[in-house]
Amino acid sequence: MKILLIVLNFLVTLPEAEKGSKQADKPNIVVLLCDDLGYGDLGVFGHPIIDSPNLDKIAKQGIILSDCYSAAPVCSPSRAGLLTGRSPNRAGLYDFIPSPKRSEDCRDLVHLQQHEQTIPAMLKQVGYATCLSGKWHCSSRFNSNEQPKPNHFGFDHWFATHNNAAPSHANPKNFVRNGEPVGELEGFSAQIVVKEAIDWLENQPENQPFYLQVTFHEPHEPIASPKKLVEKYLPMAENVDQAEYFANVENMDRAVGQLYQYLESKELNNTLIFFSSDNGPETLMRHPKAIHSYGSAGELKGMKLWTNEAGFRVPGIIHWMGKKTYTGQSDAVVSSLDLMPTFAALTGAPLPDNGLDGESFAQLLATGKKERQKPLIWAFYDAINQQRVAMRTEKWKLLATLKVDGQPLERLHNLYDGNIEHVKNAELMDFELYDIRNDMSESVNVATKFPEQFKALKAQMKEEYQALLENSHVWNREATMGK
Repeated sequence: MKILLIVLNFLVTLPEAEKGSKQADKPNIVVLLCDDLGYGDLGVFGHPIIDSPNLDKIAKQGIILSDCYSAAPVCSPSRAGLLTGRSPNRAGLYDFIPSPKRSEDCRDLVHLQQHEQTIPAMLKQVGYATCLSGKWHCSSRFNSNEQPKPNHFGFDHWFATHNNAAPSHANPKNFVRNGEPVGELEGFSAQIVVKEAIDWLENQPENQPFYLQVTFHEPHEPIASPKKLVEKYLPMAENVDQAEYFANVENMDRAVGQLYQYLESKELNNTLIFFSSDNGPETLMRHPKAIHSYGSAGELKGMKLWTNEAGFRVPGIIHWMGKKTYTGQSDAVVSSLDLMPTFAALTGAPLPDNGLDGESFAQLLATGKKERQKPLIWAFYDAINQQRVAMRTEKWKLLATLKVDGQPLERLHNLYDGNIEHVKNAELMDFELYDIRNDMSESVNVATKFPEQFKALKAQMKEEYQALLENSHVWNREATMGK
């Protein structure tokens, strides 16, 4: 009864959306997204060396999400899932999007399609101004009229790169502002994207509610960090490359601090901040450029591109400036897929009727608690580990391989008309069950210890995976090029 009263009191004081009050009462919303930041890469998440005082401060003023998940264990589909509130498979984003070099599997065609409904487009319906500053990576033909640009998805203003800041985080020269290349910029990417965000905010009318999405390139390769920060970490690092990584994370934290200080100085005290990462940390030397990839997965198993926890269990922080909310750590199972329904609940924006996979966590803001009704499921066909399908419920984590005629399904970058029947013939097998609440490291397969739960979860995974597969977008060159 006490929890119910707290929730009711919280909802009564929600901004405009749910009460019909003035436009100025709508909460401003800031989404901060890192690139390849590991679960254990911040001080507040246990890193023994990296200093992240600004994020630590924001976290301690708000909610630390211990069980926060991205929509995929790799970049492009993760970003698509965050924007749409749907599994990226439904949108046809299965892996990171490379440059548009023609390939048999139609990977060169992949992009977020114009019919997809997104958070900024939803919020614009209730009066929000919207801005993207940072990494985009949701189209193979970036800034081309052949594929939708960020403004097609509701961003009034966008300042972005296709993928990584190039040639590195230092003095990048591949940013585009509202369709116009801007040339080489001086400084580091983290500060550059925050400056753009602040400049945009400066030009907004007073009391204009806004949605701001800042997508840092840090700490994705190719890494470059301020010299003085690198020197700070050299005595504590294994080598200069690791010092560069540590400094890179702190430099991102400094940029967050600059933005937060601006919000405070303008007394934007009705601003909801959500911070996270697109996926887990890169594996050192997985590819030739991954020389600085010293990200930490903490206690989690795996890394980026894995369906074990480290692939998509990511640091999560929520802080509502000027609002009394739950403060402390929450073990509620939260996903980036949940942002769209949550923001709809907080603003009164109409949710798209297109089969969302996320759930609102508005209640969590008041109580720190949220019981997930629908499990999270991932089908990542390019996973480094054998288990291509994973499912998370409140207590359990289930993993399974996909096999065709007893042989593991090969790693795939994309689903297209040439392989979809092959994928549909693959069966879920070799299930593993983990009591993830008590074993975040996925160290003990408890399938035989909990036979009834194991049986029920297997059936549930089969049903959820089949439904996801049937609703996954299948690329077809002739159909796509004919549009």
